[in-house]
Amino acid sequence: MALFGGKKKTQDPLDIAEAQRLREQQEIESEFLKGITTLRDLIAPSSLEVQGSYFRLGTKYGRTLYVYGYPRQIYTGWLSPVINIDEVIDISMFIYQVESQVVLHNLQRKVGELEATAQVLAERGRVRDPGVEAAIRDAEELRDQLQVGAERFFRYGLYVTIYADSLDELNFVQHKIETILGQQMVLSKVASNQQEQGLNSTIPQMTDQLQIRRNMNTGAISTSFPFTSADLTQDKGILYGINMHNNGLVIFDRFSLENANMVVFAKSGAGKSFTVKLEALRSMMTGSEVIIIDPENEYQRLCDAVGGSYIRLSLNSSTRINPFDLPRVIDSDDADDALRANLITLHGLLRLMMGGSQTLANGVTTPALSPAEEADLDQALIDTYARAGITSDPLTHNSPPPTVGDLYETLLHMPGNGPQLAQRLRKFTTGTFAGIFSQQSNIDINNSMVVFNTRDLEDELRPVAMYIILSYIWNKTRSNQKKRMLVVDEAWQLMKYDDSANFLFSLAKRARKYYLALTTVTQDVEDFMSDKMGRAIVANSSMQLLLKQSASAVDMLGEVFKLTEEEKKRLSNFPVGQGLFFAGQNHVHIQVIASPTEQSLITTNPQQLQQAAPAQPEAPSASTS
Repeated sequence: MALFGGKKKTQDPLDIAEAQRLREQQEIESEFLKGITTLRDLIAPSSLEVQGSYFRLGTKYGRTLYVYGYPRQIYTGWLSPVINIDEVIDISMFIYQVESQVVLHNLQRKVGELEATAQVLAERGRVRDPGVEAAIRDAEELRDQLQVGAERFFRYGLYVTIYADSLDELNFVQHKIETILGQQMVLSKVASNQQEQGLNSTIPQMTDQLQIRRNMNTGAISTSFPFTSADLTQDKGILYGINMHNNGLVIFDRFSLENANMVVFAKSGAGKSFTVKLEALRSMMTGSEVIIIDPENEYQRLCDAVGGSYIRLSLNSSTRINPFDLPRVIDSDDADDALRANLITLHGLLRLMMGGSQTLANGVTTPALSPAEEADLDQALIDTYARAGITSDPLTHNSPPPTVGDLYETLLHMPGNGPQLAQRLRKFTTGTFAGIFSQQSNIDINNSMVVFNTRDLEDELRPVAMYIILSYIWNKTRSNQKKRMLVVDEAWQLMKYDDSANFLFSLAKRARKYYLALTTVTQDVEDFMSDKMGRAIVANSSMQLLLKQSASAVDMLGEVFKLTEEEKKRLSNFPVGQGLFFAGQNHVHIQVIASPTEQSLITTNPQQLQQAAPAQPEAPSASTS
């Protein structure tokens, strides 16, 4: 040991204690940091397993595909169906710019090779190759564009990684992607034995480990612009809501489709009446007339706000509708058939009045009228019109029409089944239901909004009333053709009876010819769709709106509308006002929205109505002295 100045240098005890304290503090911090969960730990999967044709991230299966072939011409939006597919996918695009001078040199050499090939074929007398000639034209055109700076050249790589919960589902999604691309002659393959590189190329870390690229010029590469989404926006129409795919506006004109019919399916409280009232209010702003059949008194506030006609039908009201009214048709071809068409309509109505068809326990349906009774009734209807001076001659159709009371008198004095039929009809002439449908009409629907309220009608009379109302509206529609919207709320009440269901279906088929848009609203989806007429009405409607559904109705609607599994899951869990909006071949996830003013006019929420109602002043209390 070396000594300096005869003294030994010793360490200060305070320094030793401080050093010990620092070491202990570092050890404590080190142990603390070991127990901290980092962001990387939170987002990382529990495991990663890579196979030749797929990989597995935790419990999810995945597979990467790459695109290697394109058609000679490709059009804008070709990638949109893949981007908008209702599956979990990742898409990566890698675009590398290439110097134009290098491309021009290569194109010059390529054109020389192609022309030499064409010349050799010609010298040998072989049939010309259209593919070679097309390649020469394309190369020359691209050279011209590059030379003047109108085009640039790029190397383009496109990779798609799909995810699923099982291998079977993964194969199904792959088939969907390949089908969509194959329809446009775009060829894709699975990145075999390169699934890890494919995953790394599609996660957001900017690494192209697959390096499978295709030459493209500016025009071709612009067609693959990725920021596209399902869109239902037109230059004209009304606002239906917000597109939840891209936060765009769903603005649509239903009259632009092959027919303007629409069906609205939703469970109670999902917002179907709110949506229909909102559409009606906005359609009036574009010049449409709106006619509504209201079985629950939900449309009165809206009707009063816009100055419409609110027609309340009940045995106690003074409203009268004569089912024998004939349309004043301008078209000569329709005028010749006006009486015959109304006779057919009256046959269905009278079957309803006389009890309707009955379905027995064994499933056999018995008609309301026998063939002999049908024949007698037909003759009685013709005679009743004839006594009023109305025949098949259109010139006689301006005469005052007969009534149900006139038909009763005709039947009563007819031989055969006439008196018996008159007795079955008597309750509508002099019995319990007399008055409302047995006298001349005293209503006029020449208003921008007309609402027929059937809430106070007896259950037995309601289907008859709805049938007569629809017939009356149809006659008016044929008489004066203009842009109209007819809303049939709670349409399941009509579908319970064969005759009224047939009439509604006939209305759906013929409405387009008379510039009429039929909106059918129902909450009883199972009964509506199980009936063949209900399915036919849906088939004749170019627009559909599916709001929140009961679990029992989801599978049926999924089969009818070809919904994906994800859409079926959403359909039973949509919040109020959200749903699937179908228009022609397109459909989007929509959120129906209204302004505060519209909300106050159309809401049926009791709490909102109570808040909007003006406060009532308290009655003064009596004082005692």
